[in-house]
Amino acid sequence: MSEPRVEKQKVVSFVYMIFDDEGHLQEQSDLPMSYIHGIDGKMFPKVELEMEGKKIGDMVEVTLEPAEAFGERDPSLTFTDSVENVPEEFQHLGAEATFENDMGEQVTMVVTNIADGMITLDGNHPYAGRRMTFKITIKDIREATEDEVGRATLVEMQASPNIH
Repeated sequence: MSEPRVEKQKVVSFVYMIFDDEGHLQEQSDLPMSYIHGIDGKMFPKVELEMEGKKIGDMVEVTLEPAEAFGERDPSLTFTDSVENVPEEFQHLGAEATFENDMGEQVTMVVTNIADGMITLDGNHPYAGRRMTFKITIKDIREATEDEVGRATLVEMQASPNIH
């Protein structure tokens, strides 16, 4: 029997590291994460493309520009106000506050700066506007069950209204 390879409708388990442009480790997972290749939309397309055909134990290294990953920074997602207008429990660096607009959409903002009586909250992803390099090691590959494929396809269709 040949070694399983990453292909459509396979459940792929992997561990990863994410590095910034200067080569500093930003994030790491030593506990395997899984996705269904080619159908569930959980991976960045360029990363998924690079994983195609790989086998257990292979390492994939992919560098993504901001538009291919976490997007460009959006200045409209930052907010600065007097620190006294913010509840005390959010008056420290790293504090997270979730806000909801009239349409029920939520954004989580993180306190990124407190200086001179002013506080800044940022709703951008921490990696927005940054080129990031992913180093992924494939730990397991197996056939997806019919139920897994059905659920992943449904999620993909709901997330991508252009899919018919």
